[in-house]
Amino acid sequence: MTTRVLFVCLGNICRSPLAEGVLRHLAAERGVAGALEVDSAGTSDYHTGEAPDPRMRATAARHGVELTSRARRIEVADFRRFDHILCMDDANHEALLARGAPPEKVRLLLTLVPERGVREVPDPYFGGVDGFETVYGLVHGACAALLDELADTPRDAPGAKRGTDRP
Repeated sequence: MTTRVLFVCLGNICRSPLAEGVLRHLAAERGVAGALEVDSAGTSDYHTGEAPDPRMRATAARHGVELTSRARRIEVADFRRFDHILCMDDANHEALLARGAPPEKVRLLLTLVPERGVREVPDPYFGGVDGFETVYGLVHGACAALLDELADTPRDAPGAKRGTDRP
């Protein structure tokens, strides 16, 4: 069985498509891409159908990561479909819970790397190139930690699905 991961930010054109692309890239490098389904969504519909921000695509490309998704708004069906819903900031977290997301599935992405001392992935949309690079570093570290966590989760642990091929 596949582990399903959804990344969520506000507009789904910067942070969450980056996380989607980075996790896909890292999973392919580790040879576990087939064990994952990865997607991203936004809590708003501001950019529905749009490609990721060109500045984020350029940042990702500098690191060998391709961003190919199109922005979409999260749907209630996503709450059932995905095993892990990782959001970028407290506002996204609150919005997801307010829409009925199961609290046990939703967490902040950066809780995976508490040693960073940063709770939220900052939104780089209104800033310069440096902000996109900062976001890349945070997201890359958290996605690597997520893959480590998924690989270390025993199949019979609470919340783990029996018989799954975990990365």
